[in-house]
Amino acid sequence: MIKFDHVTKMFQGGAKAVDDVNFTVEDGDIVVLLGPSGCGKTTLLRMVNRLESITSGDISIDNKSIKRLNDIELRRAIGYVIQSNGLFPNMTIESNVTIVPQLLRWDAKKRHNRYKELMQLIGLDPEKYAKRYPHELSGGQQQRVGVARALAADPPILLMDEPFGALDPIIREKLQDEFLQIQTEVKKTILFVSHDIDEAIKMGDKIALLRDGKIMQYDRPADLLTHPKNDFVSQFIGEDRMIKGLSLHTIKDLLREVGLAEMPHQHYDGKTVAGSQNLRNTLSILMNQGAEQVIVTDHNEQEIGAVTIDLIQRYIAKQIKGKTDASLPFERVVR
Repeated sequence: MIKFDHVTKMFQGGAKAVDDVNFTVEDGDIVVLLGPSGCGKTTLLRMVNRLESITSGDISIDNKSIKRLNDIELRRAIGYVIQSNGLFPNMTIESNVTIVPQLLRWDAKKRHNRYKELMQLIGLDPEKYAKRYPHELSGGQQQRVGVARALAADPPILLMDEPFGALDPIIREKLQDEFLQIQTEVKKTILFVSHDIDEAIKMGDKIALLRDGKIMQYDRPADLLTHPKNDFVSQFIGEDRMIKGLSLHTIKDLLREVGLAEMPHQHYDGKTVAGSQNLRNTLSILMNQGAEQVIVTDHNEQEIGAVTIDLIQRYIAKQIKGKTDASLPFERVVR
């Protein structure tokens, strides 16, 4: 657990980068620090491992103030992933991944076994990449290795500063999906900086939306979308918040609530989607292809029915029905 207790960061000249911030990150949660450029989110992140000092207030990890911990020991116990991946260009991939275990004096066999385990976890062949150097990898592969290095010493906490921000949209979405899958296995406590509301909704168990160093709202993605606390939050989320909220629901939810349409009798040569696909992406496929329906497959890749725009509208209507407000009560999808 990470607790921020009246945390303030003031730079020379009196400018406040972080202004009296209070919130708690529960064990195993991903909390996204979200906001426009200059809002203080990266400064707040870097205060956790003391790359930035605290002017006033305190940050504690498992009820221990970070002010009382040795800098080096603190940083070795926290994984850190940045946008540019931060790999050492003159070191092989295996050496990059195992740098912290080496500093912790793990023996060679233990380091190598950990390297193999992590490379398999991130979907890269450990033998194929062991002796390669960062410049020989694609941007997406380098970012994967950066995540593996952050996990190498099995730290309970990860700090991630826009780790996928420099990648193209297709690779970025793929790595987001892969990281969420990894998180189901490793269950780390994660602070994740982003300026992208869609990424925050997808990645976060909770979102801390900042402006000028202050937290405007700290909530689950569903509550941020349906109950923005002020005009800034509403404007940052955007007028299409109902569409954004569809990313929190899957075809499986739709199947359970309203069912699927029958598959077409004639030959179908359009795109198919898995039942785990979220409804926002499904709606996008339907609209971009100008299709009346998209075929759904189960985990065995068997066709089980079809989704239409009408079905998605019925699902939304069913969610709204009986609620006291007119907003769609998007609930967090269980990962």
